[in-house]
Amino acid sequence: QLQLVESGGGLVQPGESLRLSCKVSGFAVDYYPVAWFRQAPGKEREGVVCIANEDGIIDFADSVKGRFAIFRDVANNTLYLDMNNLEPEDTAIYYCAVWALTPVHRWCSRKVDRYDYWGQGTQVNVSA
Repeated sequence: QLQLVESGGGLVQPGESLRLSCKVSGFAVDYYPVAWFRQAPGKEREGVVCIANEDGIIDFADSVKGRFAIFRDVANNTLYLDMNNLEPEDTAIYYCAVWALTPVHRWCSRKVDRYDYWGQGTQVNVSA
């Protein structure tokens, strides 16, 4: 069973930083494409960033380019999202997800319907 568990959310002020973690089990974190998504109140879930398997692409949403970073710790089987210079518009529940059921090589997508397994989410609030 593939499982993902997010942590690291919280309340921060604009301009501050936060690191989110996604501990995965049932698969190696670098074996499939994985991604971070977020959903703000009243809005659809959107893809923040994805990272492909096999040292493939990384694709960021324009709204977070230059502020967010994604990386994997293979030894700890964990995916991370470093969020810097946070803005109130970044307030949302953040989810990690894995694209596991359809074979794909060196590619990823920020489309919600590509991903098969999801974590429960972690809340990020950015407010003065």
